[in-house]
Amino acid sequence: MSYPKNVWDQLKGITVRELISALQKDEFLPDVQLKTERIYRHPDGRRVSIHYHKGSDCYNKGLLKALLDDIGWSIDDLRRLKLIK
Repeated sequence: MSYPKNVWDQLKGITVRELISALQKDEFLPDVQLKTERIYRHPDGRRVSIHYHKGSDCYNKGLLKALLDDIGWSIDDLRRLKLIK
């Protein structure tokens, strides 16, 4: 999914914890946990793999875009989950 610049400006500082919290609010459930990866599944079949490493709290734009594409959130979803205003 492609988001406008004003949305990316708000998302660029999102932390791993904020993203996981939003996933859980949106009914994604943890499925598998590996050392540096958690896989979350939604009841409708969507799946996303969240990578996290100590000392790295935010994602770069490319990885964040790939994660959001996998998650499939619309701009309205991002607002509902309070990730953007």
